[in-house]
Amino acid sequence: MSVILVFLLVIAGFAAWWLSHQRLTAKPWLEQGMAGEFVGFDRSALPTAKIGLGVFLAVVGCLFSLFTSAYFMRMGLSDWRPLPLPRLLWLNTGVLVLSSVALQCAVVAARRGQVDMARLGLATAGLTALAFLAGQLMAWRQLTEDGYLLASNPANSFFYLITAMHGLHILGGLVGLGRTSAGAWNGTRPERLRLSVELCAMYWHFLLFVWLAIFALLAGWAATFIDICRQLLT
Repeated sequence: MSVILVFLLVIAGFAAWWLSHQRLTAKPWLEQGMAGEFVGFDRSALPTAKIGLGVFLAVVGCLFSLFTSAYFMRMGLSDWRPLPLPRLLWLNTGVLVLSSVALQCAVVAARRGQVDMARLGLATAGLTALAFLAGQLMAWRQLTEDGYLLASNPANSFFYLITAMHGLHILGGLVGLGRTSAGAWNGTRPERLRLSVELCAMYWHFLLFVWLAIFALLAGWAATFIDICRQLLT
């Protein structure tokens, strides 16, 4: 239960940080520009899309928090034998960070109206995300060749399950990223492109945060952190 609370608190902190960067205190009557640029877009499509994605990410965060809680409860039993963390996961983590950075650069470019730079950022994010998935499959293959099969130990099962769930969410994000990239190359409206890129970046940053938490969990750092917190509280 304490693990779930810690994870949810971190999710809440992430959500608070995101909300603080939104235009919650904006004064649209002071904005300069054509009225049609704000009335039909900023007051309806933009808040609705981002709030909807935020709710979805909250649900995904709860799902991974439940997996994390089950992981901690199961690892306390005597038959638990943690598998060695493949070194390739370090490289995969760096690739996913690069993918998130590329999408953030695409957001900045889209806000400035730099369509070519936004296209470059989207393409880089997509390619690095595919490289991340390929690296995850290579890590799986390496483990299976070393004898760490899915059903040979509960720790192995959790490793494959959690990393597979994260990979599936990456695949889902690639669908949205592909649609956004297609719109960028087909000359979609600048405000629509900006919204799509911002939504992709928001989703990608969240998945990066989830992966960093998973990486810490599988490496054993999360368990050490929880033990330290318990000692401080007692």
